[in-house]
Amino acid sequence: MAARAYPINEEQRLPAPVTPRREVGWWAMALVCATEAAFFAYLLMSYFYLAAASSRWPPIGVENPRLRLPIVMTVLLVTSSGALYWGERGIARGRQGRLRIAIIVTCLLGAAFVTLQAIEYRRELQQMVPGAHAYASIFYTTTAFHGAHVTFGLLLLLFTLARAFLGHFDERAHLGVKVTSLYWHFVDVVWLFIFTCLYLSPRWW
Repeated sequence: MAARAYPINEEQRLPAPVTPRREVGWWAMALVCATEAAFFAYLLMSYFYLAAASSRWPPIGVENPRLRLPIVMTVLLVTSSGALYWGERGIARGRQGRLRIAIIVTCLLGAAFVTLQAIEYRRELQQMVPGAHAYASIFYTTTAFHGAHVTFGLLLLLFTLARAFLGHFDERAHLGVKVTSLYWHFVDVVWLFIFTCLYLSPRWW
């Protein structure tokens, strides 16, 4: 016996499902960045706690961090974020070539940042080693962890670049680009805080 169909009042219909503005993968990376942001906040808070407990900061015999290389490093990271954003906007319009160029430029700028950090370390190690005192310890810990995050970001960019050359992204499906871009922008913003706190703030006291 066939089931009888009853008319449905429009007021009784369930509302249409809402399409989320952000994919689950994007929110997952956002939570990762939030966790890492808390980690760097603890490091910077430790830096200022140690500074407040010291009679002189940096300690006697240690010069304020030089600014020439860090300023160049800052310009490199900010420029890399702009390049990656340009590529992300391009793939949203279906321009795959623009995305590939943007990721390559971002990788080159990020690699230059890591190279300059290695040069800075070689110079800084001539006047202080990580275990010399609290200032050296927190300086190397904070900057080294950030360098590790930049290195991971480069690996993520290279993976995304390989997928871009394989044609995995288009104007409708490019979540991988969004996730990588979010992480890279996060790393860049963290560096701005590190640069302000570790390199500029000793000159204000």
